[in-house]
Amino acid sequence: MIWLGCIAFLLIWFLANPQAFTPEAIVEFISKNKGSMVLVYILISCCRGLFLIPSTPFVLAGVLLFPENPIMVVTISIIGVLMGSSALYYFSDALGFSEKLEKKYPEKLNRWHARLNSPKSTLIVIAWSFFPLVPTDLICYVAGIVKMPFKFMLLGVFIGEIILISLYVYLGNGIVELILG
Repeated sequence: MIWLGCIAFLLIWFLANPQAFTPEAIVEFISKNKGSMVLVYILISCCRGLFLIPSTPFVLAGVLLFPENPIMVVTISIIGVLMGSSALYYFSDALGFSEKLEKKYPEKLNRWHARLNSPKSTLIVIAWSFFPLVPTDLICYVAGIVKMPFKFMLLGVFIGEIILISLYVYLGNGIVELILG
């Protein structure tokens, strides 16, 4: 609901003030508010995991907003991912889906319990976190349900996501430099 409200607000604002959405106006706005933009970027990156919003668009937005500081974008992005992963792990039972999953998919949950409590569990989380077409939030949620050791889950997310985020940032920066010259 909040997202629909934000989209409606931006659409109305765009229709009322189309001159505010020109490339020049956007660049000027970002230049004037650089310090605030960093703070907003940090807050959004740290909170987005609570709403199960993928991090990729925010990482790419960081590349566009802060092309001169890729290390900052990687650092903020990975901190946001780790915070979201931790919250999903610890609140997996509180979200109420675990009982429904246990009733609906007991065999699959048992298999994931065996996988995520095995010596290879960190490798599974690394692979899952690195693969961009599956949500990292899901493996963190399941890890919390099956009580995978937190440190192994977080290590797997860190390794998989730091590689993926770094690729997004540095490849994205390269593309931006090619386009903008």
